[in-house]
Amino acid sequence: MKFGKFELPVGERVLVMGIVNVTPDSFSDAGKFASTEKAVEHALRMAEDGADIIDVGGESTRPGSEPVSVDQEISRVVPVIREISRKAGVPISIDSCKPEVVEKALQAGASMINDVNGLRGEGMAELAARYDVPVCIMHMQGTPKEMQKNPSYDDVVKDVKSFLKKQADYAVKKGVSRNKIIVDPGIGFGKTTEHNIELIRKIREFKKLGYPVLIGPSRKAFIGNILNAPVGERLAGTIAASVVCAVNGADVIRVHDVKEVVQALRLAETIIR
Repeated sequence: MKFGKFELPVGERVLVMGIVNVTPDSFSDAGKFASTEKAVEHALRMAEDGADIIDVGGESTRPGSEPVSVDQEISRVVPVIREISRKAGVPISIDSCKPEVVEKALQAGASMINDVNGLRGEGMAELAARYDVPVCIMHMQGTPKEMQKNPSYDDVVKDVKSFLKKQADYAVKKGVSRNKIIVDPGIGFGKTTEHNIELIRKIREFKKLGYPVLIGPSRKAFIGNILNAPVGERLAGTIAASVVCAVNGADVIRVHDVKEVVQALRLAETIIR
C-alpha cells in the first residue's frame, strides 16, 4: 500500500502504528507531548524503535472528552507533522475527523487519514479520494463525550462489520480506491469490556470485508478492567492484546509503547512462521 512516497508491506507482516497525542487531555499521556518539540522528539524515537507509521492527533477522543475547534486542532498538529515529515523516514497519519484539519495535515506532509468517525463527516471521503491517500475507517458508537454511557448492540461483531462495509462502500462510491481502505472495529469506542474481547476474538470476520484491519488495543480500559490495572500499568496487557490481535489476523496495531510491542510481534511472527 502506498503512503505518499512510502510503500508499506500491508498484509506481509504486522505493521505498528505509533501514537503521538499533541493534546493536554488524552487518556494515557495527557500533556506529555503537547509541545511541538516534545511531540516531534517522541515521534522520531518511535520511528527508531520500529514504528511503520506515526499517527498524530490533536483532539482527545477519550471517553467524556470535549471537542476542540478546527483552528486549535490545526495549530497543534500541523507544526508537528511538518517537522516529522522533514526528519523521519516513515509515513505520517493524521488522526482527525475534521476535513479542514485533515487537509491542512496532508498539505503539511501527512499521507494517511485515520478517521474515528468512519468517514461520516461531510467531505471527508471526497478529501481522501482527491489526495489519494490510505484512509482508516473506524467504528464508533455515539461520540467520545457519551460513547461509554451505555453501549449496546444486537450482535457487536455483525453490527460493527455492517457499519464498516457500508462506509467502505460509500468511500468507494466517492472515489476512494479499494486498495487504499483500512477498517478498524474501534476497540473502546462505545464498547464494553465484553464487546472489546469479542471483537478481538473475531478479527477474521472483519478480514472477510476484503480490507486490511487496524486494531488499537493500547492501554485501553478493557485491559485495566481485566487486570485491575491503572493506565500507567497496562504495558504487559497491551503487549498480550497486541500479540493476540496479530495472531487473529490484524494487519496494523496502533500502540503507545512501540519498542516493546514491535519486539513482541517480531518474536511471535518468527515462532508462528
